[in-house]
Amino acid sequence: MKAHELRAMTAEELRDHTRDLREEIFNLRFRRVSQNLDNPLRLRVARRELARALTVLREKESSSSPPTPEKPEGSSE
Repeated sequence: MKAHELRAMTAEELRDHTRDLREEIFNLRFRRVSQNLDNPLRLRVARRELARALTVLREKESSSSPPTPEKPEGSSE
């Protein structure tokens, strides 16, 4: 999935997508140990897609949350 397709998703859809990808990666790794994979490249593609989805999710979360005010140096708070 391309980054622009991920950016069109809502934050909740991205969380669901990352959950699905993590499950797929787990299953692929498990099958890789127990038997040969039909498509070993799928593991690499899934890892990269997970990283891409997490990056877009963090972008959305950081843009939607208001910036936190910085404390002046020397304050005890």
